[in-house]
Amino acid sequence: MKALFALLLTTLFAGTAVAGPTCNVPPERWMKEAELKARLEAQGYQIKTFKVSKGQCYEIYGFDKAGQKVEIYFDPQTGAVVASR
Repeated sequence: MKALFALLLTTLFAGTAVAGPTCNVPPERWMKEAELKARLEAQGYQIKTFKVSKGQCYEIYGFDKAGQKVEIYFDPQTGAVVASR
């Protein structure tokens, strides 16, 4: 019974731990994806995946100018970083 309870708690909190940030910006105020991609590429990022996260932020997977892997969430209106991993 203890093992089942521990498994249940682990499952519940695992989903919460991997959730990204939430951006509360109406879609009509978002900058164009192409604009943010161009800005990031000019800063030296190599974008492998660019998408809208479940929390309605722009999210990229790729590499920074030093070649390090990045996962970054951006405010879709301003392009400001809201979280990274």
